[in-house]
Amino acid sequence: MKKIFSLIAIALLTFALAACGGAKNDTAEKAGKDGNKKLVVGASAVPHAEVLEAAKPLLKEKGIDLEIQVFQDYILPNVALKDKELDANYFQTPGYLDLQMKENKDFDFVSVGGIHKEPIGIYSKKYKSLKDLPKGAKIIMSDSLSDHGRILPIFEKEGLIKLKEGVGANARVEDIVENPKNLDFSTLIEAKLLASSFDSGEGDAVVINTNYALEGGIDIGKYGIAFEGDDVVPANLVVVRSEDKNRKEIKTLVEVLQSKEIQDFILDKYKGAVVPVSE
Repeated sequence: MKKIFSLIAIALLTFALAACGGAKNDTAEKAGKDGNKKLVVGASAVPHAEVLEAAKPLLKEKGIDLEIQVFQDYILPNVALKDKELDANYFQTPGYLDLQMKENKDFDFVSVGGIHKEPIGIYSKKYKSLKDLPKGAKIIMSDSLSDHGRILPIFEKEGLIKLKEGVGANARVEDIVENPKNLDFSTLIEAKLLASSFDSGEGDAVVINTNYALEGGIDIGKYGIAFEGDDVVPANLVVVRSEDKNRKEIKTLVEVLQSKEIQDFILDKYKGAVVPVSE
């Protein structure tokens, strides 16, 4: 009987050692055979994920394996960052980040650098300019309040509305004090659905974030009738948890994304619809 127990003990010990060895091998494989550090970055599909794809080989040369997780909305990338499913995300502007931090007290995030700018555009299949919009025209815009302070000044600059003095980038539809054409601003649609609204012919004009216009295949040059001024367009940021802002890999990521190689890629690929921060 003692012999049987001894054999069982030896077998269990052998199994345990094999299991430990297997776990070690799995970990080594996940770390990468070349010993590179791994970074997981969440991004919108266009242009953010495309820019990150272009940066992959440059990061590889610097010892970083980049994994890109693509998101179709503006909510989940910050939730995933908070939950430590991501090392960073790349999709949002300073205004959106500030709003998210105010609304979600458990978001302890910080920007580590701006990469590119995307002017918000107003698109129409019916009219060639904002001044051509008729009385009572329906303007479809996103339900993201952080965008409203970017959109409404475009209409004010063209003399179509007047905003309450001093609201600036915090402007809301409720801050319109003069609206001689009685334009109807509809703010009930998610930003990711705006391109579909435009394609289906909804409204007289649709205000679309450039990334969703590109992703939706909209001809920006043909249908864009007004855009944000270059002087007010905010940068799209790389955002991390505050505790990670000084990580070497994060700093390398930003350096690569702001490098001349990636700036040239942005200029060549998007022909001015997206511009690097240096422009």
